[in-house]
Amino acid sequence: MASRCPGADLPEHPDRLWRTPDPKRAYDVVIVGAGGHGLATAFYLARNHGITNVAVLERGWLAGGNMARNTTIIRSNYLWDESAGLYEHALKLWEGLEAELDYPLLFSQRGVLNLAHSLQDVRDSVRRVNANKLNGVDAEWLDPEQAKEVCPILNISPDVRYPVLGATYQPRAGIAKHDHVAWGFARALDRMGVDLVQDCEVTGIDLVRDRVVGVRTSRGPIRAGKVALAAAGHTSVLADTLGLRLPLQSHPLQALVSELLEPVHPTVVMSNAVHVYVSQAHKGELVLGAGIDSYNGYGQRGSFHIIERQMSAAVELFPMFSRAHVLRTWAGIVDVTPDASAIVGPTPFTGLYVNCGWGTGGFKATPGVGWCFAHTIAHDEPHPLNAPFSLERFTTGALVDEHGAAAVAH
Repeated sequence: MASRCPGADLPEHPDRLWRTPDPKRAYDVVIVGAGGHGLATAFYLARNHGITNVAVLERGWLAGGNMARNTTIIRSNYLWDESAGLYEHALKLWEGLEAELDYPLLFSQRGVLNLAHSLQDVRDSVRRVNANKLNGVDAEWLDPEQAKEVCPILNISPDVRYPVLGATYQPRAGIAKHDHVAWGFARALDRMGVDLVQDCEVTGIDLVRDRVVGVRTSRGPIRAGKVALAAAGHTSVLADTLGLRLPLQSHPLQALVSELLEPVHPTVVMSNAVHVYVSQAHKGELVLGAGIDSYNGYGQRGSFHIIERQMSAAVELFPMFSRAHVLRTWAGIVDVTPDASAIVGPTPFTGLYVNCGWGTGGFKATPGVGWCFAHTIAHDEPHPLNAPFSLERFTTGALVDEHGAAAVAH
């Protein structure tokens, strides 16, 4: 890689991190969705492949979708080889991303505990630890006392509804500041000459025969040599305009934060049985997530009973949180596939690529999938790491079934 990024001579904008350009009439590549995956894809198109005539289109504001609505957990301790390979690649990129982007991402490798509450949980967890070790992923099995050493505020009493029987632990896992990640990518992309176009909704995709030639937007038509969809829960809506039916269901996924507290929670704790996951952000608020709302929808809000169940689980695991106050709640829109794994690759239409189906695990994959999706777009063939996540697997039956295999999939 050259010492200077493409477009490094573009003028600086001291009052903002990136330009707000009007869209040009044509680009080599148009990426739909300015969340983490869209931004990372554009970054690696420029960095790895020298493709900078790129527009990233966002119907709202940059990173205003799931990127700003997730709980920022980063880990790679997945069961199946295919998933572990992609997420471990992402984690290794995370470890150098702050220096790469020259921006403070607040990446904190504080470790992740996945709790086991039943004998079947224990068996599944030990199996996953062994699979992780075979794949070169750091993983340990801890008994309850060892788990409490990692997280002293964890309740390991045997007299609760779901007692902690042990936990898997990935020391290299952790969290990052999601807004900072988006801003770091955006600043780097602006310097490379990539256009980040906000308030630009894609309303249709233009074809000549079966080749994509451009997109229709709320700010006029844009010609494109290639179009990449990275719009999370709305990807299936865009694909529907071409009659391309993707195997996705979109659901709200809720999270919340507490008031600011003194530092009390040193790691990330996740539990599938009671379905809550908890970390403490850099400023001091507790960040808590839950399972998805069962209904399909595109609203960035959820139902109250999910929050109530989430709070009950959190207080059982951490009794000291019982008097903390909830400051705010929100929801993202997650897109879930039948095998709970992503779809990343070409489509039946020449020049159209999709990156979707991440469900509740998209944030942690951000740099890894950006790297692989950029390779797929540049070379018109999948990178080896995302080849197993093709759309065709739902026809061939070569599924990557992560339902419960990686504990809570956040």
